[in-house]
Amino acid sequence: MALSRRLATGLGVAAATTLAAVAAAPPTVGAAPDPAHAAAARAAASWLADEFTDGVLPSPFNPETEDWGLTIDGLLALSATGVDPSTRQAATAQIAANVRAYNSWDNWSPKDVTDGGATAKLLYAASASSADPTDFGGYDLRAETLSMIAGADTDHQRGRLTNRPAAQAGLAPSNTFDQSFAVLGLTRSGGVPQDVVDFLIRQQCAAGGFRLYPDTADGPSPSCDDQPDATLDVDSTAMAVQALLSAAENGAAGAAAAAAAGADWLVSQQHTDGSFGGSGPTTGKNSNSTGLAGQALAAAGRDPEATEAAVALAALQLTAANGGAATAEAGAIAYDADGLAGAVEKGLGDNSRDEWRRATAQALLGLAQVPLGRIGLDPTPTGQPTPTGTASPTASPTATGSPTPTGTATASPTPSATGTAPSEPPAASPTGSAPVTPTPTTSSPGGLPTTGAAITSYVLLAVLLLGGGVGLLILGRRRAN
Repeated sequence: MALSRRLATGLGVAAATTLAAVAAAPPTVGAAPDPAHAAAARAAASWLADEFTDGVLPSPFNPETEDWGLTIDGLLALSATGVDPSTRQAATAQIAANVRAYNSWDNWSPKDVTDGGATAKLLYAASASSADPTDFGGYDLRAETLSMIAGADTDHQRGRLTNRPAAQAGLAPSNTFDQSFAVLGLTRSGGVPQDVVDFLIRQQCAAGGFRLYPDTADGPSPSCDDQPDATLDVDSTAMAVQALLSAAENGAAGAAAAAAAGADWLVSQQHTDGSFGGSGPTTGKNSNSTGLAGQALAAAGRDPEATEAAVALAALQLTAANGGAATAEAGAIAYDADGLAGAVEKGLGDNSRDEWRRATAQALLGLAQVPLGRIGLDPTPTGQPTPTGTASPTASPTATGSPTPTGTATASPTPSATGTAPSEPPAASPTGSAPVTPTPTTSSPGGLPTTGAAITSYVLLAVLLLGGGVGLLILGRRRAN
């Protein structure tokens, strides 16, 4: 009888403890997008895949020249939706064959400079496509990225991504996009140093938003709050939130709280129609900012707001029903309402096609709602396998002599959050090296839950323990009577 009561008491305490733990756990985040929005994302990716030629997207200035930043962006979009594996494989082979064309300034001035932002973006692309980031196109991108992290002797610059050699860092100082790529890439390729995460967190102001540039006319300011009139940027905040969520999953201190505050700030910036605007020349409502912000909100578990963003994005998409003169371009997403109206009336001309490529690559991420930290780790929405670096038989890698310095600043009206312009977001692509299969954790100490993390097993365990405890208590009372 005493044993029964003790066992019952123990089971009851265990059940109560388990239930309390379940109740205190953060809710599951990252609900699957609406089927219509997922289909819209795939339609957008299919249109974008048709814009590739031999695995490459062209430069806006010369159609004969490759735009490697945009090509990576396109690969991220295709990878997030599982669309067109052959194009993804071809692009992977091309990017791997042209690492130095993208991340060095060898054909610019000065020579012998390695661009930190481009290198970090390549690292993320390799990691997100399950390639070997330590041997991508013959380069150890993880080691190169780590070599460009400012050390302890740099005071408040400690942990900042720079160019190499360090003497050239001031020519194109890294921004929050670059730092976010570094956090994402390092997290995905074996772990991110805390200093790198801390520098990103210092770009966050007390309001929750992140600044794009740490630098002022007088030099770098130690933190966002130390910079007078710091401009908080939706695109930068969305990038940082996703990078910090990935870092939190990796166990980085302070990352989860900073990501949550960033998501709160994004919600405060959302327009009533669900859309977002950026900063500077991108202040108006646009699909680039809306796509990246919607993706970040989905990653942070803000599902209602992420859905509102997806609705706004779908309203800017050409379809067979609304396409008018641009019906043949169904699936493409306009940068803004004016761009959509112009295409419907006059069609999509060659002069505007680059804008549509950049807008579509980023916007569809807000429809697909696959976080940057999860691309390549979760099954693609269509169930197609993610390429692991096997080049398509039709791919013919071409070396290019026109490196595209990663964007740290941009005056383009269509920034791409993937790094071709300073206000650009990321793009990941399949890569051309030996495949690596990362083993993601479902959560991390103090971190936000991984997208789609299930708690069903914990609930069942709690119910079983509670039921067992109640049964033994009843049995004990009967024996006592």
